[in-house]
Amino acid sequence: MTNKQFRRHRRLRSSTTMRAMVRENHIRTEDLIYPLFIMEGENIKREVPSMPGIYQLSLDLISGEIQELEKLGISSVILFGVPNEKDEVGTGAYHEEGIVQQATRKIKKEFPNLLVIADTCLCEYTSHGHCGVIKNHDVDNDESLSLLAETAVSQAKAGADIIAPSNMMDGFVTVIRKALDEAGFTHIPIMSYAVKYASAFYGPFRDAADSTPEFGDRKTYQMDPANRREAFREAASDMAEGADFLIIKPALSYLDIIREIREQHPVPIVAYNVSGEYSMVKAAALNGWIDEKALVLEKLVSMKRAGADLIITYHAKDVATWLKES
Repeated sequence: MTNKQFRRHRRLRSSTTMRAMVRENHIRTEDLIYPLFIMEGENIKREVPSMPGIYQLSLDLISGEIQELEKLGISSVILFGVPNEKDEVGTGAYHEEGIVQQATRKIKKEFPNLLVIADTCLCEYTSHGHCGVIKNHDVDNDESLSLLAETAVSQAKAGADIIAPSNMMDGFVTVIRKALDEAGFTHIPIMSYAVKYASAFYGPFRDAADSTPEFGDRKTYQMDPANRREAFREAASDMAEGADFLIIKPALSYLDIIREIREQHPVPIVAYNVSGEYSMVKAAALNGWIDEKALVLEKLVSMKRAGADLIITYHAKDVATWLKES
C-alpha cells in the first residue's frame, strides 16, 4: 500500500517524547482543589471509614495539613464543616464562630496565599440532614434562601476567597450575590454547584460530612441522573444570576454534561470528582486489582478532555505527588 491509501497516525505515537509533545490535555497541580473536613475538638484525625486516606481533622491540626498541601504545590482547598451540635435550621452554618468560619480565619491568617473555597450549604448543620428549612416534610425553597445568603456573608467575613453554594435551591445564586454585594463583598466570586445530580456516588461523602438525611432523599432539589437538557437550564439560570464558576457534580458519569456546558458558557468549569468515584478506585487498588496511579490520571485527564478547567478531587495529594515525581 502507498501512503495515499491511509494515514500513518502512529507516527505521532512512536516514543514517550513524541507522545508528550503532541499531548492535547494535561493535569496540572494548579488545577486541583482539595476537600477538607474540619471538625470541632482537639487533636482529632479520624479516617473516614469509606474513604481510605481521607480524614476528618480538628481545627488545631489544620496547619500541618496545609503545610503538606503547600509543599505539594496544591493552592486551593474547599472546606466542609463537621459541627458538634446541629439544629432544625442549621445555625452552625452561618454562626460567626461556626467551624468553617473558624477554619477560614485560621488558614487565611497563617497561609494568606492559599485560596479558600467555602462550601455553602446547611446539610452538615441541620439535625434532619437536608439542605434547607423543612416545612410539610419537604425543604422550603424560599425560606431556605435567606439562611444560605446569611451563611455566604458569614463565610466571606471570615475571609473565604470563593463562595461555593451547593444546596440546589432555585434562586440561590441571585440571593447570595445580592447579599454579598450589599455586605461589601462585590469582589468575592461565586463557584456555583450549578449542575448537581441526585447521585448514588455521594454515599461516602455522607460519612465524611455526617450529612445523611434523617428522612427521605434529596431528589426534589437535586437533579434526575437521566436528564440532560435540564442541566443546560440550571447552568443558564446560574449564569444569568451572576455565577463566576460552574460546577458539574459528579464528574465521571457526566462527562457529556461537562462537555456541553463547556461549549455553552465561557466561565471556568469545575468537575467534582466525588467520594464514590474516589472510594471505588481506592477499594480496587487496595485489593491489587488496578494500577491506581495510571487509572486516576486517566480518569482526571478525561475530565480535562471533556472541558473542565478545575477538578475538585480527593486524589489531589496523590496526583500532586505523582506529578512531582514525573
